Amino acid sequence: MDHPRTYHPASPILGFCPPALPAPWYTDATHFARERAAIQATSWTYVGRVNDLPKLTLRRIEVAGQNLMLVKDEAGTVRCFHNTCRHRGSEICLQPEQRLKAKLISCPYHEWGYDLTGRLARIPHVPETPGFDKSAHNLLSAHVKLWNGFIFVCLANDPPDFAAAPDMGANALDNWPMETLLTGHRETTVLNCNWKVFWENYNECLHCPGIHPSLCDMVPVYGKGVMSSAEMPGWTPGDAAASPLKEGARTWTRNGLPCGPEFPDLSEAQRTAAFTFVTLLPTMYVVAHVDYVRAVTVRPFSPEETELTAEWLFPAETLAAPGFDLANVVDFAMTVIREDGAASEMNQRGLRNAHFEHGTLMPQEFDVFNFQQWVRRKLGEPLVQQQVT
Repeated sequence: MDHPRTYHPASPILGFCPPALPAPWYTDATHFARERAAIQATSWTYVGRVNDLPKLTLRRIEVAGQNLMLVKDEAGTVRCFHNTCRHRGSEICLQPEQRLKAKLISCPYHEWGYDLTGRLARIPHVPETPGFDKSAHNLLSAHVKLWNGFIFVCLANDPPDFAAAPDMGANALDNWPMETLLTGHRETTVLNCNWKVFWENYNECLHCPGIHPSLCDMVPVYGKGVMSSAEMPGWTPGDAAASPLKEGARTWTRNGLPCGPEFPDLSEAQRTAAFTFVTLLPTMYVVAHVDYVRAVTVRPFSPEETELTAEWLFPAETLAAPGFDLANVVDFAMTVIREDGAASEMNQRGLRNAHFEHGTLMPQEFDVFNFQQWVRRKLGEPLVQQQVT
């Protein structure tokens, strides 16, 4: 460990080395079920872009182990229902995506039909039965929130305030034309690691010098093992802001050049920052660049299996421009994602050691500490008390 350094009081660097989460929390099936109920099922979960969901189409989705379906009506309203008929519980949507033949959601088993608000509208082959209340047999719904063209679903009866979901605030992306951006590319991979391992890796850059050579070349401060200049000894809040990118670069592409016109409404501070991260635990993070936006989704499958999906969003004009080079954008980020995936899987394999009880965080891992405190809070576990030095 290096000799002691002096940090400004406004620096996020921790003044102590807190204990990490217990190792069994990353491998134990019983604990995974506990997290699914207390975290995944009670949080807002990203399930797709509004632009990518055709009208009058059912789409199967899964949230916290629950089988659900999305539907968008002709007016563009998106709703989410449990994929269960109220008759005898049959699954309704059988395909990943299926076009409605009419403005009716029909169960393929006994043909009970529901309108697009979920109201039971039709029971064929059965005469009206005294005492049967149609209104008591509507589809079971889940809460839906649209934000910046993203669709979020929450299974909780009383969902949390969505305004608190984005860590940078609900208006952090207002200067980007988020709702009109189109999905230009999507890649999905399954990592052999616990979902928390991926988030912990995301929340620190001590690993960057040894894991991400191309990223450290693009963002030189990452090569120092920190995420921003505010984490450096000697930094003060009055220091002038400078672009974190290497000289000549404007964005995260292989050549550092924008893939199309820069977004016109960005502030000078946003252009100087070059990239804006917005995190919505436990489901996704968004990276908004000056010329495109990337969204990465985290979906836990099991204690040691996590699906990762990356989506690249562009203005329609950029996608249609002659000579648009998608690989110049995608290849850079995918290199970083694959490196993070390999590091996360390496971390997971080590966590299986029966003699390893828990890790210890370094002061630079303040955001890992914040994430782990969030997990403890969601589970109702005691928080680690910060030490003042």
